[in-house]
Amino acid sequence: MKKIAVYCGAASGNDPVYTKAAIQLGDWLVDHHLELVYGGGGIGLMGAISKRVLERGGQVHGIMPKELVERGAELAELAKLSELTVVNDMSTRKEQMMTLSDGCIALPGGVGTLEEMSQAFSWARLGNNPNPCVFFNVTGYYDPLKAMFDQMTNSGFLSKADRDKLLFSDSLSDIYTFMTTYMPPKIRTYKSQES
Repeated sequence: MKKIAVYCGAASGNDPVYTKAAIQLGDWLVDHHLELVYGGGGIGLMGAISKRVLERGGQVHGIMPKELVERGAELAELAKLSELTVVNDMSTRKEQMMTLSDGCIALPGGVGTLEEMSQAFSWARLGNNPNPCVFFNVTGYYDPLKAMFDQMTNSGFLSKADRDKLLFSDSLSDIYTFMTTYMPPKIRTYKSQES
């Protein structure tokens, strides 16, 4: 692993523990010589993790849609970024973040964070994303979502083998082990239906 895509919001949440976790994740990336790939924002948890990685001398790659750049959402310290790629839209950003990275981690976040991680995991099951997907489950933030994925499995909409390919954890040590030993899901094949 060389680069990790981190999905997080332009908000900080209403508990300082989320910003603390973003800084902790930034330290973890630098300590493991991993580069940050993220949405290019300079506020909220995006700003917290990117600034921390830069402060520690790490590499940061931002990928941002031009409409957000035009609205001033980019990190103010753009000159310090290893790379900022401006793309046409969010779909292109999501695809490029997955292509550039070797793994995906979601900090606590909102609808956008959930959408990006859901797509990354869905694409892993389709064979279009060979990278591990992890929810950094700070103070149990993602417990309801974890329960939903377990419900999908219990109800027969997600195989247990595939469910085991998605980690929810508040331990960066466990996350590192999961990501470095990860094997992509077996790609499903479909028998043709005879009429």
